[in-house]
Amino acid sequence: MTDIHANQRVAILADAQNLYHSAQSLYSRNIDYSALLSKGVSDRELVRAIAYVIRADSPEEESFFEALKEIGFERKIKDIKTFGDGTKKADWDVGISLDAVTLANHVDVVVLCTGDGDFSRLCSHLRHEGVRVEVMAFGSSTADELVEAADTFLDLSEREETFLL
Repeated sequence: MTDIHANQRVAILADAQNLYHSAQSLYSRNIDYSALLSKGVSDRELVRAIAYVIRADSPEEESFFEALKEIGFERKIKDIKTFGDGTKKADWDVGISLDAVTLANHVDVVVLCTGDGDFSRLCSHLRHEGVRVEVMAFGSSTADELVEAADTFLDLSEREETFLL
């Protein structure tokens, strides 16, 4: 696959739930989305930056959503679903995958910010279509199959001072 160069068009797709839970369980800290965006773009042409977030009616989430917008992320927001038995569910796997496939004709690189192994098949598909796939996530909470399916993997744990608040 191609190396990184300045003329590449890049889409950054950030699975905020996955990043949040990894950062909290590993470090009890939050993600620096500004640093994530900057490193993901790496002096290339940003086409889209999308953060996929879940609305869970927590007091600080609206300020977080607004901060993402100020940093430069488009936000896609999904309400958490509560089922009759009290269980809750919300994820963006299908939405992220559809956006990645749709963007594939408009970008050279898709940067997936997630450790979710469910995206390994997406990586394989995008690479087959000629799109470079870069994954940014915490190594210890990233599925091996996702790392193997990507062109490159950046372990956020190796640069805590950069990627954590």
